[in-house]
Amino acid sequence: MSNTEFGFISSVARLFADIPRGGFDAIGDDCTCIGIGGGESLVISTDMLVENVHFLRDASSPYELGCKSLLVNLSDVAAMGARPAASLLSLSLPRDATGAWAEEFMRGYHDISKRWGVALVGGDTTSSEGGIAVNVVALGRCPTEYIKRRSDAVPGDAICVTGRLGASAAGLRDILAGMADTDYARCHRLGRARVDEGAWLGGRAEVHAMMDISDGIASDLRHIMECSGVGAEVHTECIPTDVDVETAVCGGEDYELMLTVDAGCCDKLREDYNARFGDELHVIGRIVGSADGRIVWLDNGRRIAPDWRGFEHY
Repeated sequence: MSNTEFGFISSVARLFADIPRGGFDAIGDDCTCIGIGGGESLVISTDMLVENVHFLRDASSPYELGCKSLLVNLSDVAAMGARPAASLLSLSLPRDATGAWAEEFMRGYHDISKRWGVALVGGDTTSSEGGIAVNVVALGRCPTEYIKRRSDAVPGDAICVTGRLGASAAGLRDILAGMADTDYARCHRLGRARVDEGAWLGGRAEVHAMMDISDGIASDLRHIMECSGVGAEVHTECIPTDVDVETAVCGGEDYELMLTVDAGCCDKLREDYNARFGDELHVIGRIVGSADGRIVWLDNGRRIAPDWRGFEHY
């Protein structure tokens, strides 16, 4: 099996290809989906946060970690164009993270659950001889016709992103430098999810492919390219960021949405999005027909060749 995260996932998908999926989508999107009748589908995602990989315990409060643990999973649901409905939570805790620490974690998890009306319907707890591990299963639902998959981008589409990129990565950099109280550091510790925006974009037919930005667009855009069999051009001067461009495209954990949009309808979508959310939908490039797996980076029309990669676990 491959020693890269996504190579490993691909090998697992091939290994299990001989088992009927019973109506569930194959591995490859932010969530798997299955029809539940009445023109609706259930979307299901799972994600794990591990101490010293996804968070540093002495740099995050248990309340913040409880919030972030659910938010990053709600982001996956939003990326499918769905609205979250419920979650399951599993915790592996060392002895020094039980009691007051666990209670504060659950308070954060509860507050995010209540904000979005997400019921906690099950899970598991176990002791840990090492660090903290958190696993969340998020469930949502939406009209089947609203589902946005990574495989639906077509040449000519505009590539858009919500929000501004790079703040979370800059926050991690601040935390590692001992500056845990900056605005960027707070952004990294708390996470976010474009819950309302994802459900609204799901209802727009001009939106084709969509996913959330967890590893940086330098990696995440390649997933859309691979699943859709297309290429992409990105204009670096159009990247919405308050930090340097490399951090913005490689840093990850922004949990903004990236989507491809019918170019002829893009201006109207952006206008409607701004009217609905008071925020800008940024055009950063376009989908092209070439499918060699490489993003074409342009700086004010001039082709550049930076060695930009998003976050990789392996």
